[in-house]
Amino acid sequence: MIQTVQQSLLIIAVIAFGTLLTRALPFILFPDSNKTPAYILYLGKTLPFAAIGLLIVYCLKNVFPLAAPYGIPEAIAIGAIVLLHLKLNNTLLSIGGGTVLYMLLVQLAFG
Repeated sequence: MIQTVQQSLLIIAVIAFGTLLTRALPFILFPDSNKTPAYILYLGKTLPFAAIGLLIVYCLKNVFPLAAPYGIPEAIAIGAIVLLHLKLNNTLLSIGGGTVLYMLLVQLAFG
């Protein structure tokens, strides 16, 4: 299916509006003059951990420990992420380093 220029511009405009809306909505709903509701503060504390848990489950859903490579690259990468985070306490470096290590393992050692 080939898109016309108008269709492409419309898609870009809708995506831009959606991005603007999601960025501005919290400031509109919860201005500085009002106290933030307790449930929003609760969600702010718990959702990051839930999101990480969801990502771990998603990343490991196709790992079969009874078939080669037995989840070894995933286990090594997870171990590296944990060690990097304990040592550096930097989420970006931990996840980035683990991702690079995992990609090297599946491309060069277990591929």
